[in-house]
Amino acid sequence: MIERIGATEDEVHGGGMADASEEKTGFFAQVRRVVTRRQESVAGRIESLGSLNLTPNDTAGESPLKELESVLLTSDMGQQTVSRILNALDERARQESITGAAELRALLKEQLLAILTAPAEARTRPQPRPGDPHVTFLVGVNGTGKTTTSGKLATWYRSQNRSVMLCAADTFRPAAIEQLQDWATRAGAEIFKTLKGGDAAALVFDAVAHARARHIDDLIIDTAGRLHTKSGLMHELDKMIHSAAKVVPGAPHEVLLVMDATTGQNGLDQARLFARSAGVTGIVLTKLDGSARGGVAVSIAQELNLPVRFMGVGEDLDDFLEFFPEAFIDSLLEDEPAEV
Repeated sequence: MIERIGATEDEVHGGGMADASEEKTGFFAQVRRVVTRRQESVAGRIESLGSLNLTPNDTAGESPLKELESVLLTSDMGQQTVSRILNALDERARQESITGAAELRALLKEQLLAILTAPAEARTRPQPRPGDPHVTFLVGVNGTGKTTTSGKLATWYRSQNRSVMLCAADTFRPAAIEQLQDWATRAGAEIFKTLKGGDAAALVFDAVAHARARHIDDLIIDTAGRLHTKSGLMHELDKMIHSAAKVVPGAPHEVLLVMDATTGQNGLDQARLFARSAGVTGIVLTKLDGSARGGVAVSIAQELNLPVRFMGVGEDLDDFLEFFPEAFIDSLLEDEPAEV
């Protein structure tokens, strides 16, 4: 049995698109608020390095830039990523003299921005044909916040005056269906669901067909929290993806891997396997309001060549931000947000 609970036409279409400069400024302020909760910020520790004397004659091993290693590692950037950053900065130090923290911060910002923007520039996400819904799959292991992210993403789309339907494709966990229903109600979106234990691939097929018939703009599919070691569950995810494509050629248009930022470098191993098996197009980094350190976003971009698309920084509906690389770096380094 498939059940659809609909919102009214006014509820499904609502909100207004925020000005781009206001969005970026708001992103900076919210991420900076999260960053400043930490006892030691990246910018503060760079300042504490004191007077620098980086000259072209320094070797990589002798360069004062090596002092940055612990600073960047404690921000959760990862050893491999940090080594690449230090090598690049050291090369610049051979070419020009760096005498203070301000110059170091400027060079570091330039390097981090290049890392974070490269994946987005390299990837072109498919767009739906006119009249077809934009289909997004949310994937990841249990506990990362996929169901919560589904509701927040629905709210984000609704703020842009887009109609949204949520599909409860996690048919193994009854609580997931109930939670998604609650999020759909809060977001003013439709929900498409079946009974516990239903065929998820068949549900996705019907949900995409219904969204298409209803001229829904965005269909968000909340999948089960499957472990990367469970080949059968990964096969089921593949079946769901193929079911969507049977109705809307080119679907899904986005496969977002939801990652818990508090897992730091451990989450990268899961991300690698999902990227191979599920065709992940981007990352949603959740739980940045806890003990997480934002440097993991840099590691994701560097090591996986995947862009961070959104960040979750709290429990409220509005604590969900589109990711702006330059504003993110500014918040880490405590610079004013760049002009749009």
